[in-house]
Amino acid sequence: MKRHFYLVCGWLSLALGAIGAFLPLLPTVPFVILAAFCFARSSPRLEAWLLNHPTFGHHIVAWREKGAISRKGKIAATVAFAVSIVLAAIFSPWPWVMAPVIAAGVTGSWIWTRPEG
Repeated sequence: MKRHFYLVCGWLSLALGAIGAFLPLLPTVPFVILAAFCFARSSPRLEAWLLNHPTFGHHIVAWREKGAISRKGKIAATVAFAVSIVLAAIFSPWPWVMAPVIAAGVTGSWIWTRPEG
């Protein structure tokens, strides 16, 4: 039962990561890392697939070994935050315009304090 729970959570995380590739405020790599965590507890084959993935594998390994985020990843997250803030400034009424600003401030400062991998 627990294995099935982790398998479903892994696929949901992977789906959110895929959606995040197209939505500025939704990150991709953290969901892929979470999917690898879930797959490690439910499907060694899927975990190995993610760990050996040419795009995401090194991010997962760097996070597991050092809690590291690449400089490119940090910059990409910052650009995505900036795009989200601009879109919110254009389309959102007050006080909702502040949601991406707060999310960027909190999450962005955490991201930039991680080691680089």
